Amino acid sequence: MSILTKSVSFLKRLRRRSSPDPVRDWLILFTVSLILFAGLIVWNIWTFDIVANGNGMGASTSVPAPVFNRASLDAVHTIFMNRAAEKTKYDSGTYSFVDPSQ
Repeated sequence: MSILTKSVSFLKRLRRRSSPDPVRDWLILFTVSLILFAGLIVWNIWTFDIVANGNGMGASTSVPAPVFNRASLDAVHTIFMNRAAEKTKYDSGTYSFVDPSQ
């Protein structure tokens, strides 16, 4: 027997023993909903507190130290130097930009 059929038969037996009372049923439903809602609020406050304090959720992973590559750093520096040289040519008037829309 699966859990679903066991729970259905259990609920049927409970229903047969009790007389129908809508007020009681709604009160039970409302109480369970309030308990679940309070649990959700507590869970969210706890999670927010952990994240706000700088901790992470789950297992922490170690980040390996970055590998420093001097050649790639020099290549990036060269690219920025070339861009700066081109910008000075536009600023000094060596290059002139003609706007085709005018």
